[in-house]
Amino acid sequence: MEKKTILDMGRDTVEGYRRKKKIPLVVVLDNIRSLNNIGSVFRTSDAFRVERLALCGITATPPSVEIHKTALGAEDSVEWSYHASTADAVRELQAEGYKVCALELVKGAVSLEEFPVERDGKYAIVAGHEVDGVAQEVVNLCDGCIEIPQEGTKHSLNVAVSTALAIWHFFLGLR
Repeated sequence: MEKKTILDMGRDTVEGYRRKKKIPLVVVLDNIRSLNNIGSVFRTSDAFRVERLALCGITATPPSVEIHKTALGAEDSVEWSYHASTADAVRELQAEGYKVCALELVKGAVSLEEFPVERDGKYAIVAGHEVDGVAQEVVNLCDGCIEIPQEGTKHSLNVAVSTALAIWHFFLGLR
C-alpha cells in the first residue's frame, strides 16, 4: 500500500471547512490546564465536524503557541467561545435545547457504548480538569453522565483521549 499525499487527501481550506455542516455536538472544557490537551481537543473536533467548543474557567483560549502545537491550525477552523463559568455555559446549552452529559466516573453513569445517540438530537459533552475531573457543581447540572469502560489498573484516561473517544461515539450516531 502506498501512503496518501496531502494532495490525495483533498483537505478543505479553513473557509471551506467552516461552510460544512457540523454535527450537533458542543464540547465543553471545564478548567483544562494543559494547553496541549486543549489543542488536541481542537484538532479532534475539526476532524469530526464538532459544532463548537466552549472553553471554560481556567481553560486557555487561542491564540496560543502551545495550543497551536497540537491543534495545528484547528483553533482557526473550529468555532469556540469562552465562558468564565462552566455552570453558566451548561445552563445556556440546556436553554438552547442541548442534552448535556459529563464525561465522568460517577455512580449511575451510562457506559459510552450503551449511550444512545438520537440522530436528530443536540448534545454537549463536558470534559473536566486533568486531576479533579468535572466539577461536582457541573455534574449536578448535567442531564446525565457518560463513563468510558476501562479494564486496566488506572481507570482514568487523559482528558484529550477520553474526549476524542466520546466525540467519535457521537460522530457515528449523528453524521
